[in-house]
Amino acid sequence: MKATIWHNPRCSKSREALAILQEAPGLDVEIVEYLKTPPARAEIAAWYKRAGMTARQGLRTAEPGAKALAGASDDAILDAMAAEPILIERPLVSTDKGVRLGRPPEKVREIL
Repeated sequence: MKATIWHNPRCSKSREALAILQEAPGLDVEIVEYLKTPPARAEIAAWYKRAGMTARQGLRTAEPGAKALAGASDDAILDAMAAEPILIERPLVSTDKGVRLGRPPEKVREIL
């Protein structure tokens, strides 16, 4: 099975989720450093849909740019995430079984 992780190597939760993936037997892990290779708006929306999340639930509220999105629609949040990928909460992991936000990192086990 293949897993794709939107990863930020500076984030401890992202590193922990990646370690879980790398320890899973027979798992082919694709690492996407989403700050260097930002996903398109449509891809962000598709991943959230598969995760059963709204864009607001996937917003990294600790980032300064998130404050301006306090009353924004999900469409506006997706636009902002595509323009500033630092606003995407990480790590996000996708497999054939679904998408999970790895907070806490152990949540990625649900789709392995």
